[in-house]
Amino acid sequence: MSYVTKINPSEPVAVNNARLGALYAEMGEVSAEMGEVSAEDILCRAMEELALRMSHCERLFRTDDHAGLRKSARSLIAIAEQIGMDVLARVAGDVTYCIDRKDTVALAATVNRLMRTGEGSLTAVWDLQDITL
Repeated sequence: MSYVTKINPSEPVAVNNARLGALYAEMGEVSAEMGEVSAEDILCRAMEELALRMSHCERLFRTDDHAGLRKSARSLIAIAEQIGMDVLARVAGDVTYCIDRKDTVALAATVNRLMRTGEGSLTAVWDLQDITL
């Protein structure tokens, strides 16, 4: 008799609450009058953009477009850092490192980790918004 072990990897997710707090302190918590942009607006736009870019990264990986994947992962770093998703930014940096080293095995694992971390990070920020709103 043979046994099959199913592995369900999970990623610890951390949101830099200090960075989010600084963003809210700098921009204001809710939509301001006269067209001013609030922290909530920036956060929502950034999260939408992260979701789109993560999807784009996955598509680029599947089509072996490493140059495009590297560019997309770099843009993920900037957005993630802006809203306190430090772990996501670090993993996106790991993706670019794997591309630069031409390590396709590590790249496959790291892109999958990027997707898990990204999904968890987005969920964590949404959960924080639910608590604070």
